[in-house]
Amino acid sequence: LMGIAAWLVWRTSAPGKSRALTAFFGQLILNVAWSFAFFGAQNPLFGLVVIVALLAAIAWTIVTFWPVSRLAARLMVPYLAWVWFATLLNAAILTLNGAAA
Repeated sequence: LMGIAAWLVWRTSAPGKSRALTAFFGQLILNVAWSFAFFGAQNPLFGLVVIVALLAAIAWTIVTFWPVSRLAARLMVPYLAWVWFATLLNAAILTLNGAAA
């Protein structure tokens, strides 16, 4: 859905397209950064910091997609919900393993 949403924005000539795609690629970078923070560095605290920033970036992407393509913005909502759930899991792992982990 993320790819379809980005494609819908990319193919349009609506004002705000560049800003919307910049927001999309910014959240995509944070998505990759979370994997490195949580799994690569094995640091749930750093992962939580990154994933909270990712949540904000996804929300901002949805906001910037809306005036360009409402369908694209709506297609990003399941991703936002999934990352919210992943944030809860990340926080639970941090809590269960102790903040010093």
